[in-house]
Amino acid sequence: MENIQNLPIDIQTSKLLDWLLDRRHCNMKWQSAVKVIREKINAAIQDMPENEEIKQLLSGSYIHYFHCLRIVEILKGTEASSKNIFGRYSSQRMKDWQEIVSLYEADNVYLAEVASLLCRNVSYEGPALRKQLAKAQQLQQELSRREVECQSSAADMRERYHAACKQYGIRGENVAHELQALVKDLPSVLDEVGKDAAKLEEQIQLYAAFTNFVCGWSEPVVNMLTFAQKRGNTTFYEWRMGKVPTVIVRPVVEEAPSDSVSEDAIDWGDFGKETRDVNSGITLEDGIDWGISLEPSSEDAGAGGIDWGDSDAAPIEIEIVDAGTDCPEGEARGEDALSILENSQSRSQFIDELMELEAFLTQRVSEMGEEGDVVAMSQFQLAPSIIQGQSRGHIQEMLSEVQDLRGRLTSLRMQHLFMIQASPRYVERVSEVLRQKMKQADILVLKAATMAEKRQEALEEQSRLEPRVDLLAGCTRELQKLIEADISKRYHKRPVNLMGVNI
Repeated sequence: MENIQNLPIDIQTSKLLDWLLDRRHCNMKWQSAVKVIREKINAAIQDMPENEEIKQLLSGSYIHYFHCLRIVEILKGTEASSKNIFGRYSSQRMKDWQEIVSLYEADNVYLAEVASLLCRNVSYEGPALRKQLAKAQQLQQELSRREVECQSSAADMRERYHAACKQYGIRGENVAHELQALVKDLPSVLDEVGKDAAKLEEQIQLYAAFTNFVCGWSEPVVNMLTFAQKRGNTTFYEWRMGKVPTVIVRPVVEEAPSDSVSEDAIDWGDFGKETRDVNSGITLEDGIDWGISLEPSSEDAGAGGIDWGDSDAAPIEIEIVDAGTDCPEGEARGEDALSILENSQSRSQFIDELMELEAFLTQRVSEMGEEGDVVAMSQFQLAPSIIQGQSRGHIQEMLSEVQDLRGRLTSLRMQHLFMIQASPRYVERVSEVLRQKMKQADILVLKAATMAEKRQEALEEQSRLEPRVDLLAGCTRELQKLIEADISKRYHKRPVNLMGVNI
């Protein structure tokens, strides 16, 4: 018997209520009795004395049997004046709470209620609060990660903006005007290239002598380079006509609109998608669409297409004149007034001939590295002195000069400047693309700020939930001890363990 007395009673918390009902400690109809008791408790708490401990018991927590016992103990002190000679209290407050305690003790209703309350805390209330707390913590981590990503992306977008501005050679404060300012400096830059073309005399002579000796080619080679080497970056008119113009009227460069456009007037659209200039018909994603259509418009076509007049009438004579003949003698206008390196046609020829000369010199460097035998040396015994007197190192130096000149004309910055010069609309396109980068960076900064606000809200939610979790855990452990002690009394003080209480 002593061994049985010391043997603990282990009860799974989720099965506690069934365990009490199976052993007839509680009645199956305990819920109906609890409903009546709850109504009496709600009526009794409307008239309570001013007591700090009672306020704490009634504040926010579920009032159960053990709370009622404590309230009765407190009322014994506050309602002592209402006690009669028979030891009974005439106070209605005391009578109400004593009745509630009596109803609880009938058929051990209180034990079934606190067991149900403990099971609900362990199985539902506790996990739900922990889940909300974990969700708030996870949300903070996610929002913090997204905030960092937005900040990083915004910094990257701004860095790309400044890198693009650096690539164009501008500061980025007013993109359109700064780009046009670069174009204004373009003639002086090209003049420097034209001056350096004078250093290509030896390369051109070597190339001409080599082609004449090897191929018997007597025609002039690299005509544009030869012209630029002798005369520099002169006008296209001089290249075409062979004489210096008396008057030069350069074309007027259209000013691009300022970047200071109000934000309300800008429709940013979807970032990264095709952007179109509605007024000019320019497609900014696929290149420049000059609005020229091969299909007849409805206005021109009318009802049946273009009216060419009477087909039986005499044919119209079209006079074909040479380019530039509509200008006075010696006057260079339009394309003729541009320098040979500004004019796209002559510049392309200049670059092509540079590449031709570069390919020749590259081949000679390669061949001279292999000309080590007597047969290879004998091939050029009858060659001109300009060919025989060259060393591989010297040709490599000449090749470097040609490559440097070509690189200065074909660099990415120069390509942009040529496109800006050819089309002022290109300035609008570049300005729009750069503005999009800054706009996207600003949007990402706003998103980062929104993420920070939501993260703060999640932190406040966590701060609100943590005390509730701690309070529920404390109440649950207290209920566990009270239930274990109550059941232990019923089994001659045997130790009772409620298993699975984890809050």
